[in-house]
Amino acid sequence: MKHRTISRIPITLRVALAMGVLMIVLGMVASQQVLRSLSRLHDDRLREIARLHVEGLSVALGPFVLHKDVWEVYDTLDRARTASDGQRMLFTVVADDRNRVLAATDPLRAPVDSDATPFSQGASDLDTLTASGNDPHVTVRAPLRVAERTVGRIVTEIDVGDLVAERQRVSFYLLLANAGATVLLALAGYVLVARMLKPVTLLAQHMDDASGAPSRIPDAEIPKSDTELARLLRTFNAMTGAIDARAEAERRLSERERFVSLGRLSSSLAHEINNPLGGLMNSVDTIRTYADRPEVVNKSVELLERGLTHLKDVSRAILDENRLNRAGTPLRPTDFDDLKLLFEPEADRKRQCLVWQVQADAADLAAHPAAPVRQIVLNLLLNASAAAPDGGQVGLCVAARDDGIELTITDDGRSLSAQDHDRLMSSAPVAPGGGVGLRLVHDLVDGLNGRIRHDRDAGRTSLQVFLPKGEAA
Repeated sequence: MKHRTISRIPITLRVALAMGVLMIVLGMVASQQVLRSLSRLHDDRLREIARLHVEGLSVALGPFVLHKDVWEVYDTLDRARTASDGQRMLFTVVADDRNRVLAATDPLRAPVDSDATPFSQGASDLDTLTASGNDPHVTVRAPLRVAERTVGRIVTEIDVGDLVAERQRVSFYLLLANAGATVLLALAGYVLVARMLKPVTLLAQHMDDASGAPSRIPDAEIPKSDTELARLLRTFNAMTGAIDARAEAERRLSERERFVSLGRLSSSLAHEINNPLGGLMNSVDTIRTYADRPEVVNKSVELLERGLTHLKDVSRAILDENRLNRAGTPLRPTDFDDLKLLFEPEADRKRQCLVWQVQADAADLAAHPAAPVRQIVLNLLLNASAAAPDGGQVGLCVAARDDGIELTITDDGRSLSAQDHDRLMSSAPVAPGGGVGLRLVHDLVDGLNGRIRHDRDAGRTSLQVFLPKGEAA
């Protein structure tokens, strides 16, 4: 879920966010190093000041503490407080070897001979003294020695407020600088990546145009450099031209195969039309000759009506097969009657036996479009007739199933060649030629989400086309 959410963010924003996060991490690491170095510098400075102060007091106070000369101790502390560094030393307590207060810079806070232990609580030794906290005051304790003898203890409270303020000021400036650098680099990354990916964005836009049909990118919008992206755009243009050329070639091939299937029927249909015409002309002559004999005229009129009706049916079947705007018309049983009317002359010409079975009613057929189904059946029948020998057998069986209809075309002729099999069963490119409309049949069945099965058994070829039910045409 998290990965899908991130993947929806545009790559330009992702790169900007990544650079921002990276800059924050680097800024935090660098800031920690700077603050750590600053803290070490402050600690070294503080320890040096405290050491000089304590050692100076030890030298000055040693003899007086040894003899417990309180007034001299007070005097020495007073002079130390008013010295140059006395402003940093806020409070100092001097205790004897019994840890009793001898003197302090603030006698009210630390009376003479009081217990000095509370002033040492929380105090640090010289070696561990640090100003890394946020407390503006630190306390240091140190032994007071005279001739390698510990005669007392010094506890001093030191003002480190300026060091703490300096560290906080540096932290604020580092935070401000890191925030500015992060925003600047994020914006720069966004602009840079957006500029770098502009050709890719342009490519995506042209691939999405025209309802999925890629459109050519104008040459003026292609970068003049020979970068990989520029070569990609030029390759896309070449591919677009190839797709357009292939689509046009497939359209022309489809039209050619569609009309070839009708052309195969031309001679047979011409014979089918010429035969009734001869009879019609004889009926007209008979009416003229025997106009005074009503019984002969009536019989001739009946012959004329039957002949004209047959010509009308043939003409309608041809027009329906050649009409281009029937894709939305539902399939009907009369469509198979038309196909039989169109195909019978071809079978008769080759003295072939035609087995015709339509085992589906109007409700079963209405869920399929008429034009592509008629074209599929007619093309497969013509190929079956071409494969079957003179005097052979060609069959069509239309069966209804719960989920669609099944068209079965059979013949007792030669089996499909490897080239014809590929044209009918595969979508791979094939060389021109081959069976009439086999690739067109494949494309039509594929467009109807159907499937084709080829069987060869006992010298008979069987092609089964299953078409699933769709929305009513």
